[in-house]
Amino acid sequence: MNSNAQASEIEHAAPQSSKTYIIVTAFLALFAIVGFGYYGLPFFFDFIMEERGWSRATVTSGNAVGKLIVAPLFGFLAGWMIDKYGPRRLMMTGAFMLATAFVGLAFSSSLEMFYIFYIFNALGYVFGGPLPCQVLISRWFDKNRGKAMGIAYLGIGAGGAVVPLIAAKLESVFDWHVALASLGILAFLIIFPISYFIKDSPSKRVEQKAQVKGVPIREILRNRNFYLLAFGSMCSIGVVGGIGQHIKLYLSDLNYSQAEAANVMSFVLLSSLMGRVLMGWLADIINRKYVMLMIYLIVALAIPLLLMPEFTGRIYIFAVIFGIGLGGDYMIIPLMAGDLFGLKALGRTMGIILVADGVAESVFPVVLGWLYNEETQSYALGFSILIAVALLGAVFISFLPKSNQNKGMEGIVESGD
Repeated sequence: MNSNAQASEIEHAAPQSSKTYIIVTAFLALFAIVGFGYYGLPFFFDFIMEERGWSRATVTSGNAVGKLIVAPLFGFLAGWMIDKYGPRRLMMTGAFMLATAFVGLAFSSSLEMFYIFYIFNALGYVFGGPLPCQVLISRWFDKNRGKAMGIAYLGIGAGGAVVPLIAAKLESVFDWHVALASLGILAFLIIFPISYFIKDSPSKRVEQKAQVKGVPIREILRNRNFYLLAFGSMCSIGVVGGIGQHIKLYLSDLNYSQAEAANVMSFVLLSSLMGRVLMGWLADIINRKYVMLMIYLIVALAIPLLLMPEFTGRIYIFAVIFGIGLGGDYMIIPLMAGDLFGLKALGRTMGIILVADGVAESVFPVVLGWLYNEETQSYALGFSILIAVALLGAVFISFLPKSNQNKGMEGIVESGD
């Protein structure tokens, strides 16, 4: 069965109510796994540093250690498991891993335990986050896949926007330990029940075809476009990871209060909602290569605002521009991968790419911490390097072909590169 025929079968097999439930499930999973698990934890970094006497490089190294251990060991496995068994079981497992991580990080005090529970956080991300949600959306949607992915990915922005405000409120009433543990329990209660009732694909027949007729991964690994997409996305994801993990520490250098810093962090993620809707809409009407280039250039152009002298509204102008780029960044990668390599191997393809992106996302914040000048309290060198890396990512993407958004790997492989 060709790609268009399979797409028609998917659309025919999926009633609107079921598709709505799939979007809601993906939205809430990303809301908690990424919004809480990735954007929520940096809110607590200054508390951890003050209590334990750790440096910026140390407190941001937990994410690096977790993902560098988990991504290579479990990223490929998770992609294979999703293609074979479907996203549902992995999403429920991810919810449990995330809750364990938050409770453990809240009450453990040694660096060794800090790393162990960050490994649990990384496992939650791999099993319950973008990878299963991307495959789930791609199996249920064809014509409006960009819009569906954009709506689902609003969950990241919504979760990231809400979590600093919830965390600040909880910390003001209790202490930061209870606030952090409570967020983990809340995330579990959001993800696990709704994931339990999803169907992995519109019909068993379609699901079996996706498993049996998948493009061999060796064909993808022989294609230069795979490496262009992987290296390009690593550059951009690494940059947004570096900024995201250090933004509150940067604001603390400017003497922002806890509430003011939470408002700025929330504003970045609120702006990302607009970016996800806009880029998802554009991805369905123009070639996705150009949408991806636009996103990467927006990210690169936002960072110089952090190096400029203070002027009225500077931080919020940065928050809007960077938020729009951030909103489209994660969402566009699976759409491009689907165009280039086809739906049937999307789990395995994204399993590999997300491993690479996870490494970049975790390493860049640590490097930025090393480059931070303690004497002058300056990120100037680190931010300048991030601008160059973001532009390099755009260069890699510029060499990708204008892919056929309905053809996928069947056409790409046959035509060479």
